[in-house]
Amino acid sequence: MSGKITGLFIYPEEGGAPVARTAARVLAGRGLEGDQRRTAHRAVTVLSLEQWQETMAALGADLPPQARRANVIVSGVDLPSSLGKQLRLGDVVLEIVGETRPCHVMDDAHAGLKDALAPGLRAGVHGRVVTEGDIRVGDAVEIEAGATAQS
Repeated sequence: MSGKITGLFIYPEEGGAPVARTAARVLAGRGLEGDQRRTAHRAVTVLSLEQWQETMAALGADLPPQARRANVIVSGVDLPSSLGKQLRLGDVVLEIVGETRPCHVMDDAHAGLKDALAPGLRAGVHGRVVTEGDIRVGDAVEIEAGATAQS
């Protein structure tokens, strides 16, 4: 299944406002250049636009996807099936190592959002950078077949 990048965001300060980008450099062990410091295994967070829209419909809300605070918004990709696999974002490859669990900050954005994001990995996934490079809004996104190599 292939899709595309529909949004890119960095969060220069923890808890700070998102900064939209049309392109970003993705660095191994770091994540998106200019983003707050993240761990190597949680370097990049990815959210499905379709799952976000389902969540908003369930809540009767209309928040933009950056309210979830993910770095990369994708469309046309079954993110839950990417766990334990590689996700190619243009020329960048991520090893998807886990679910991005929603926290109490989501309820600050909208009452009930934390619980609404919990089922079905609606809150997105996170991963470590396997292949660094540049990504852009509109780049193709694809889940690579098979499990990732262990490091």
